[in-house]
Amino acid sequence: MEKRNLRKERIGSVTSNKMEKSVVVSETKKIKHKKYGKFVLQTKKYVAHDEENKCNIGDTVKIMETRPLSKRKCWRIVEILEKAK
Repeated sequence: MEKRNLRKERIGSVTSNKMEKSVVVSETKKIKHKKYGKFVLQTKKYVAHDEENKCNIGDTVKIMETRPLSKRKCWRIVEILEKAK
């Protein structure tokens, strides 16, 4: 039996749910600037597959890497950690 590699997981908030079965998830992290030492916010966007269209804007979700589902979509929603208020 072949051993499968570990898949990457990210936690972020949903910024757009206007597509069918897809959402845009933004992951924000603080990184330290190499030269000046100031902490800067860095945002990365992922297009994730949402099979049941359950996610709304502002939800905190956990996404996992998967096979390419379309040109830009290679992540899927694992679970909704926190619903938007």
